[in-house]
Amino acid sequence: MTDLAERATELEQQIENASPKERLALLPAFDRVIATLTAHGETVPTRLRRLNTTLKEEAIEDLFDNMPV
Repeated sequence: MTDLAERATELEQQIENASPKERLALLPAFDRVIATLTAHGETVPTRLRRLNTTLKEEAIEDLFDNMPV
């Protein structure tokens, strides 16, 4: 396992144990690691890609939750 893959796994564990706000705060770092792994041609496990997508969806929902009506 490469250093980046290990970092992705560490972030995954942090995200799973984090509060909703902490999850959103970890998104940029997690997304960067996933993007770098992909750019280097490494295989990104499905669970990590799925988590990245879920976090992005949560971030979008958070934007809409805070919009005035």
